[in-house]
Amino acid sequence: MHKLAKMGTPIFWAEGHPGRLEKEKWSLKVEGLCDNPTEFNWQQLMDLPQVTVNARLTSVTRWSVRGDWGGIRFKDILDAVGIKDSCTHLRFWSHGNHYDTSIPLSIALKEKSLLATSFDGEDLSEDYGGPIRALIPYLWGYKSAKSIVKIQLMDYYMPGFWELRGYTDSGELEEGPCRDINDEGVVKHMTIKDFTS
Repeated sequence: MHKLAKMGTPIFWAEGHPGRLEKEKWSLKVEGLCDNPTEFNWQQLMDLPQVTVNARLTSVTRWSVRGDWGGIRFKDILDAVGIKDSCTHLRFWSHGNHYDTSIPLSIALKEKSLLATSFDGEDLSEDYGGPIRALIPYLWGYKSAKSIVKIQLMDYYMPGFWELRGYTDSGELEEGPCRDINDEGVVKHMTIKDFTS
């Protein structure tokens, strides 16, 4: 059982669980405002610099889990495709192209934002957005799209799946009561610093 599951981390797929996904056959398309649109296969993704950040994923439904997330900094994949100066936003598409969300480039380039492939040394399972997902600890979890197959580089913002259903476009975190999955789901008052540090 995956560590996230052992900790009791909720599993939620708005668009329906995708079932088994094979990372060896995975590809991630990066297109739009770049010089070299590229469809990366799994090995090409693994050949990019790999990093680990200690960060929280925090759901708008008020639970939060911290751990060591491993993966690829957005800067490295954007450098690989030659991002254009006109790009201001990244739009993520999940497996099946039913779920999408957009974030500012400035947030993607923050220190702890990642294309994540692991949690505490374990590959991410499909339940938690594997084989590769966005980890955007500075915003609510609906901005951390799961099982990403495409990133569009754009010069404008586009509301996505949850934003069209009433969630904020900014995805800005708000302090308040939150279940800390790392402490057996105890409800605590958590500040923005608690979420993002």
